[in-house]
Amino acid sequence: MKNISIIGSTGSIGTQALEVVSENREALNVVGLSTNTSIDLLEQQIEAYSPRIVCVMNGDAALVLEKRLKAKGSLVEVVTGIDGLIAVSTASEIELLLTAVSGMIGLRPTLAAIERGIDIALANKETLVAGGQIVMAAAARKGVAILPVDSEHCAIFQCLMGNRHEEIKRIIITASGGPFRGQNTAALQAVTLEQALKHPNWSMGKKITIDSATLMNKGLEVIEARWLFDLRRDQIDVVVHPQSIIHSMVEFIDHSTMAQLGMPDMALPIQIAFFYPDRIANNRQALDFSQVRELTFEAPDPVTFPCLQLAYDALDAGGSMTCVLNAANEVAVAKFLNKEIHFLDIPRINRQVMEKHQVIANPTLEDVLAADAWAREIAMETSVNR
Repeated sequence: MKNISIIGSTGSIGTQALEVVSENREALNVVGLSTNTSIDLLEQQIEAYSPRIVCVMNGDAALVLEKRLKAKGSLVEVVTGIDGLIAVSTASEIELLLTAVSGMIGLRPTLAAIERGIDIALANKETLVAGGQIVMAAAARKGVAILPVDSEHCAIFQCLMGNRHEEIKRIIITASGGPFRGQNTAALQAVTLEQALKHPNWSMGKKITIDSATLMNKGLEVIEARWLFDLRRDQIDVVVHPQSIIHSMVEFIDHSTMAQLGMPDMALPIQIAFFYPDRIANNRQALDFSQVRELTFEAPDPVTFPCLQLAYDALDAGGSMTCVLNAANEVAVAKFLNKEIHFLDIPRINRQVMEKHQVIANPTLEDVLAADAWAREIAMETSVNR
């Protein structure tokens, strides 16, 4: 029996992770769960999985849930805020933490868990985008495994099994292209929020869905891959693959290429992380090659979707710049979700904040947190120059 905690359990990845738990109740035990404000769903999850401790980030919502649970005679501990999130992430009995929260909020709990020697199933891109150097150094020092849950990074992880790092020529991260693939800048001038939230292949949270529409999601994955797999910037490429059947590829020094294929289903990378190094059977839909009519590929369009290039630029600048890009993007996406800015204003805000930043070459955790706060403030104040 493996004891796990899931932070972000009411989000898209978190709920799918609990489906994997439900399919493997004899092997997985849930110790901790967390949400921001979705206490109705969290209450249902408590009843289904009996965690010992749960965190509700919003203090008022935490009090409401605590009263409900006490009325039922529940002994579940309810905590709140970042300290509560860290408590759920570092509970003494857990062996694996699934970091499935959205945004920079995942960094500190992940680091705290690493310091306790807890392996990490990582579904939170921003943790490595903002603090990759710090996180991977801590994981190496503590002998902790960082197991990627993104479908693309999990694909690369699988392709590298049994191969040596020095044999890698490059990795190729696949992108669906999002809902606006093939369109030009002029066509995106009047994009609505509702259109941007209609991903063609995946069901995800709102923030990551918008990132997919701007291709920032791929940019964040490029930065994350640099740290996960200890690669140079010129070893990480992106190709648009609309069918989302090939989840990513690795080209080796002999020019052979390995690809991982499967249906668009996040349960598989979650399951691999939960049970690594073992593989287990499941009842998920298998890929039927007789029904696969085509697998197509094209280069991403950096003019229409400049966020991908901004991510490469941030990686080139190094240090604190990737954290600044991430923070600016979180603010810009939030503004778009609130219908305060236009779709094409997202990369404009990101670029303007990056241009104002003085890079810290080897940031400490305090430097990362300060850069994050600075970038958010600047992004909030930035007026878009069209």
